[in-house]
Amino acid sequence: MTIKEVQDEILRLKKENDVCILAHSYQNHEILEIADFTGDSYALSKFAATVPNKTVIMCGVRFMAETVKMLSPEKKVILSSAIAGCPMAEQMDKELIEGIKEQYPDYTVVAYINTTAELKTVCDVCVTSSSAVKIVKAIENKNILFIPDCNLGAYTASQLPEKNFKLLQGGCPVHAAVTVEQAKQAKQLHPDAELLVHPECKPAIAQMADYVGSTSGIMEYAKKSDKKEFIIGTENSIKNHLQYECPDKKFYVLSKGLICENMKNTTLVDVLSCVKGEGGEEIVMDDETIKKAKKCIDRMIELGG
Repeated sequence: MTIKEVQDEILRLKKENDVCILAHSYQNHEILEIADFTGDSYALSKFAATVPNKTVIMCGVRFMAETVKMLSPEKKVILSSAIAGCPMAEQMDKELIEGIKEQYPDYTVVAYINTTAELKTVCDVCVTSSSAVKIVKAIENKNILFIPDCNLGAYTASQLPEKNFKLLQGGCPVHAAVTVEQAKQAKQLHPDAELLVHPECKPAIAQMADYVGSTSGIMEYAKKSDKKEFIIGTENSIKNHLQYECPDKKFYVLSKGLICENMKNTTLVDVLSCVKGEGGEEIVMDDETIKKAKKCIDRMIELGG
């Protein structure tokens, strides 16, 4: 079968079997083309809660599928690739954070949404890369324990000097691997290009950027900007997606190493297997975990709007 034939079969089967397909922005283009909705992890979860379909296939990584299940416990949620995890989400466990909370009892625990459902059960509020500053600013407590990404935490702290941040050494190994030297080289190679970076990059790189923001924020900025050239400082698929959407502009990668292997685990054939009811992994969570983990998601919605 050709790619087009596989896509057509997926579209036919998802309609026949009442399936909604969600695809994170880091997925390959041929998967985005057959998705009902694409976006960042939180946008996908919110959208899933609004659809009438009884089955949702998440083309992303495990914590995203878990978040969909938390917000839509009545739905059958399938992770398209059972091995698609997230190194950042798996860096810290519930026991570690419970121990640190005992050391810092007067701190509000703020968890990046890129965390496991189990870890969320002991956190006070969730944030996304686009909402972190707004939500932490709205928290009455000035003492903030931010987990797991120290780079996103440092960026949020830089915007909120009135708060007292405690950061742990965690984060996205792909974004964190980008060096200042790579950023300097990219700017030298493309002197007319603006540098747009994700706050999961190191603070020194964020300070060099013309824009710092979430994946969706980077895409919106580039699409709306009057500028014609951009260096994209997040997963390299975003550079490709932007080139499709803005053929009159030029996009360059900040580093050829900015590739999320877990996101690339999902293939079009995996999605085909899922809509046939044969592949992927169903996300199963007990009611108690959903109830406890959802509290910090609800708090995020309350503070972030």
